Amino acid sequence: MRALSRRGMLGLGAGAAAAVSLAGCGGLTGSDDSGHADGSGGDSAQGGSKPKPKPTARPIGDGSTSHTGKQPHQPARPEPLEPGQTPPQFVVFSWDGAGEVGNGLFPRFLDLAKEHGASMTFFLSGLYLLPESKKRLYDPPNNPRGASDIGYLTDDHVKATLKNVHRAWLEGHEIGTHFNGHFCGESHGSVKNWTPQQWRSEIDQAKSFVKEWRTNTGWTDLPSLPFDYDKELVGGRTPCLLGQDNLLPTARELGWRYDASSPGGLQVWPTKRQGIWDLPLQQIPFPGRGFEVLSMDYNMLANQSLATTKAPAHNYPGWRKQSAQAYIQGFKRAYETNRAPFFIGNHFEQWNGGIYMDAVEEAFKHIAREKEKGADVRLVSFRQFTDWLDAQKPEVLAKLRTLGVGQQPAGGWREFTGPTSTPSGDPSRNAA
Repeated sequence: MRALSRRGMLGLGAGAAAAVSLAGCGGLTGSDDSGHADGSGGDSAQGGSKPKPKPTARPIGDGSTSHTGKQPHQPARPEPLEPGQTPPQFVVFSWDGAGEVGNGLFPRFLDLAKEHGASMTFFLSGLYLLPESKKRLYDPPNNPRGASDIGYLTDDHVKATLKNVHRAWLEGHEIGTHFNGHFCGESHGSVKNWTPQQWRSEIDQAKSFVKEWRTNTGWTDLPSLPFDYDKELVGGRTPCLLGQDNLLPTARELGWRYDASSPGGLQVWPTKRQGIWDLPLQQIPFPGRGFEVLSMDYNMLANQSLATTKAPAHNYPGWRKQSAQAYIQGFKRAYETNRAPFFIGNHFEQWNGGIYMDAVEEAFKHIAREKEKGADVRLVSFRQFTDWLDAQKPEVLAKLRTLGVGQQPAGGWREFTGPTSTPSGDPSRNAA
């Protein structure tokens, strides 16, 4: 199947859909004082008390990043489930690449999240903060110096990306990594073939482009990013969902807490691999089709228009509805049965007239309305979800893992999560 041209695309990354086997390619604002309705905004001022003074930024290194204190709009410290308690329904919306190229998609979804008190994860491609004039600073494993299968951004778009990453963190979102050059496929240079040592080089470079954007650009009139990236970065998603096996030893060495690179996951409670939480994109219902699709915009595209990004427009209304309903049905299946966390991946793209952006917004609003009607639905980042997992008792998580896709707990949640013995089976399955 013909591959999409990657030049200029924003950090595209997708795995194999169930029916189609292919890999996809996947001024700065201050803090807002409004809290997050799902508990992720515990830092806002209370009642008539005086607002907290904004912390003074303390530069790190060349001043590209800075210490600004605790991240705003984070949930209260997670507690373990009580016996007989129903687990919350966690939903994570995540974005690969996270570059802003003047189409307004990054701020569009920041605005949407802010309106509904949600947090998201933005997997930033390091190259999106590196000017093309300095591309030879990038030395990608098994590829020529300066090479990249995604385009470098213009200076204006680098500035726009900085602005939106700055805003995202202050509004409670997570900044992960989508690494750098997005090398996919079967070639020697593909991330699929990188060693753990080469992954370390790629990560070190991705971090350096974030931590040294001021030196690399020469810009002195823009504020620092308001976080320490060495501490902020605790997870990522690989290009095209390739190379996880060799990435994990390096991720563990670096103290990462999760990885979101597994292809073809199911809607079940997650496990750890090599000490790292494995949080994959998931197969979800695909309305009108006899197979399931991976929970990412590219995989909708792949099954609807065979990876063509500009199909005839008369298809768009039906495809938009089908994509939105896939996400909504995936959410509904988990919420009404095993309460497995629901992970959705996207790119800031305008494929097929922008229908996939409209679809994910429709699904987001549907899920947010359920939360606002009183359902225990939590729109969180991967990091926040990992915090919750780490607060749970291992035997409770082990029991949750016994529930299959769409399986309701026998006897209801009160009985299922009540005080019982650890389920039988291979204990290594639940090992950290």
